Amino acid sequence: MDAVIKPLRGKSPDGKSSEIRSADSKVQEFRPAELDPAEFLAAAVNPDQPRPSRAEAEQAVQTLLAYIGEDPQREGLMDTPRRVVEAYDELFQGYLQCPAEVLNRTFGETAGYDDFVLIRDMAFVSHCEHHMMPFYGKAHIAYTPVERVVGLSKLARLVDIFGHRLQTQEHLTAQLAAAVDEVLKPRGVAVMVEAEHTCMSARGIRKEGSRTFTTRFTGNFRDNPAEQARFMSMIQSMSR
Repeated sequence: MDAVIKPLRGKSPDGKSSEIRSADSKVQEFRPAELDPAEFLAAAVNPDQPRPSRAEAEQAVQTLLAYIGEDPQREGLMDTPRRVVEAYDELFQGYLQCPAEVLNRTFGETAGYDDFVLIRDMAFVSHCEHHMMPFYGKAHIAYTPVERVVGLSKLARLVDIFGHRLQTQEHLTAQLAAAVDEVLKPRGVAVMVEAEHTCMSARGIRKEGSRTFTTRFTGNFRDNPAEQARFMSMIQSMSR
């Protein structure tokens, strides 16, 4: 079972859809809301932000173990609080990393290349901010450069940075597109993310194997349906 998330229509101050007809009855072009650059261009943790100590974090894990009915002092769980906090340091390291720094080094040796660059099938594991359960899948990013290109591994690192934070898939998709668009200033960006959410497959409705797809387009990808179609075709052309 696959689910496709389409962009939501914006709302005007009076609560009506932003898809408004003009006097000549033509539908005005919809433009999605832009993200605040401060949200995706810097590390997410302010150095001055107060944070609990490691001992306090480990005590919180002990509290959760007791809440589910376990004995935090039994042999098998004695070291669990330390292990959980260490795992959190790894799983959520994206809060301490700066997306803009990853994209800042570019190269001009493109020999006049003027088509888009596509990096496909970048695997990621993130965590849903609603249940703190994993969702995992693949991200596909394309951009049409203007004279300069970024190292291919940098886009994979960008996926890792945003993935190693509490997320929704929709927000992750928007952040990836906005960061590439803002830092590289390309002619356009296309992002598609596909993922399975364990908060849906391992609990609740328990629909194992269901996948969610989200997309975001800017510039020439947003304005040219043919470029969108070519992007989607290249993602789907080689079976995985």
